[in-house]
Amino acid sequence: MPNALISTAPDFSQPIAVLKHCHDKIRQQLATLQNLLDHVPQHGSDAQAQQAAHSIMRYFNQAAPHHHADEEHDLLPMLTATATGEDAAVLQKLTPEILAEHQQMDSLWHSLNLQLTHIADGEAAVPLLSAQDVQQFSTIYASHMEKEETWIAPMAKRIFNEQQMQQLGAAMQQRRGISA
Repeated sequence: MPNALISTAPDFSQPIAVLKHCHDKIRQQLATLQNLLDHVPQHGSDAQAQQAAHSIMRYFNQAAPHHHADEEHDLLPMLTATATGEDAAVLQKLTPEILAEHQQMDSLWHSLNLQLTHIADGEAAVPLLSAQDVQQFSTIYASHMEKEETWIAPMAKRIFNEQQMQQLGAAMQQRRGISA
């Protein structure tokens, strides 16, 4: 019997739910990143800061690139091939924005990753985490996720048939090296 008290991730038979779950995880990591801005100046690269930095780095170095690839290589192309009328027009406008945001986030991440590496390594005289970088990264991600949750995910749920959902889920699962 499943335990209703334990939150579980959706499986790949629900690919849009998996993408939303990823967004929830991103929000958690962004909150932790924000918390580090206050923590590090007061406590330095202590054990808590190191653990937080490792967690953020693990997520944005491993899971986030898969999430972006899910959208770039599968979700958006499948939507473009399926959408008609107003949906096609919305995609024509949003797809370049989404792809550009992925590039912006990747670029900002490289800078943040270097900063977090110093914290994760417990370096005593670390340069402080850049509040500007954290704010910019968080702002772009928040806007990006809102766009996808407002337009892209509902469109996919509405226009994809069961076979397309299975195809999307299978591609996402394979990208992560998880056997069916």
